[in-house]
Amino acid sequence: MNAGGDPDRDDFGLPPVDIEIPDDARELDRDVQAYQRELRAMRRRQRARRLRGPLTREGMVLPLLAGCLILALITSTLLIMFAADQTGVPDEGHVTTQPTAGQVNGPLPAGQLVVAGRTIQLRAVGGHRAAVLTLVPRDCQCAPKLRQLSAQAATAQVPVYLVAENGDAGQLPGLARQAGASTAKLAEDSTDVLFRTYAPSGPTAILVRPDGSVASVTGLPDAGLGASLRQLSPVRPAGH
Repeated sequence: MNAGGDPDRDDFGLPPVDIEIPDDARELDRDVQAYQRELRAMRRRQRARRLRGPLTREGMVLPLLAGCLILALITSTLLIMFAADQTGVPDEGHVTTQPTAGQVNGPLPAGQLVVAGRTIQLRAVGGHRAAVLTLVPRDCQCAPKLRQLSAQAATAQVPVYLVAENGDAGQLPGLARQAGASTAKLAEDSTDVLFRTYAPSGPTAILVRPDGSVASVTGLPDAGLGASLRQLSPVRPAGH
């Protein structure tokens, strides 16, 4: 500065600067406090940038990759579990229910029949052969239906049982003669288990497989009974 207090020209070409040097350093307190405030504000801005960093375009890459890896692990685990279930690994929570006795594909109900004065177990009535148990209700005027059944069963070579309720077996010999079912076996449901299970309103045929399971239950007449009998016990050619 020149003697008048005005900025003098700098010999190095720098712009003139008015510099005032205080006599007491305490006069710089306000400037120091402003500088410290500026430093604190700058540190706050830096912390905010660090917190917002993961939400920026570049900061989303790592969280996105981590999420994709977790999703891939979960998907592969589920696929392995489903594949194991399809390949026969038992599912402890799955229970397979068997048909109830007396229902189609289930066994015959437990009971007894009286045939020619002999008591036999109902489930052993076929003796490892197919059979037709024909339930004949009381006072059944059904000789024509029984005649048709007897002819169809003879063609399929399946034995026929005419079964009456307990105490009603006396009607069976006359019905068998009228129906021409001379080879039919006459039986009495001594425990009425068949009549309680199926509650027939007319003559009813129960087709029994060789293993003792129920193939079908049908009222008479039945147009498809002949085919069912042939499937029940296929006829073998002579000499075989």
